[in-house]
Amino acid sequence: MITIPRDCIRVQHHLLLISHWNNRKRLCVVSNMGIHPKIGITGLPRSGKSAVMEKVLKMLFDERTREIQMRGSLTEAPIIGGMRTEPILDGSERLGYSVFNIVTGENAIMAHKNIDSRLRVLGYGIDTEALERIAIPAIEFARDECEVIVIDEIGKFAVESEAFVNIVRSALEVDKPTLLTLHKKSRHPLLQDIRRRDDGRILEVTPVNRALLPYKIHKLMRETY
Repeated sequence: MITIPRDCIRVQHHLLLISHWNNRKRLCVVSNMGIHPKIGITGLPRSGKSAVMEKVLKMLFDERTREIQMRGSLTEAPIIGGMRTEPILDGSERLGYSVFNIVTGENAIMAHKNIDSRLRVLGYGIDTEALERIAIPAIEFARDECEVIVIDEIGKFAVESEAFVNIVRSALEVDKPTLLTLHKKSRHPLLQDIRRRDDGRILEVTPVNRALLPYKIHKLMRETY
């Protein structure tokens, strides 16, 4: 009969405990991660992030509308909800940015060169109250009622609002297809956390991929939706 030393038995038991704990941690990670992707579109200023997002949203909306009509099902819930930002232009000069509720169309100026505010970013005065008045209800409604959540843009202006940061974090915890545009260079903790998410995909718009990227994003979103 072969006798196993007690020291070896203790080591083996210790290794089994470590393996069991690691497996539990892996299961916890899987259980906390949703099946639907959180896709972040990033790129340099004027790289075409908005155009890519608009194309993706149009394809999603048209496809889901056809599916709903073919099934004959009726739903009052909007397919897509959330917020968009658009530049305020004077010719080629950007004077500021407006924020829009995708579902209701409500809008307000969130940043402008002429806004008199102690909070200024990149030469623009920031109106956090206007941002919060439009963006927070828009994101809350998308989180609770819509099929797809859209948040455009998580950038240097919007993250000046703590309330905005909190509602974005809340929306990211919901297991729904989510489409975001992200400032490329910001190191704000919210953007860093989004980039590190296990269910996140960050895709950069470039002159080379700009035409085909909407189709790639659409495919990624429809794999689980």
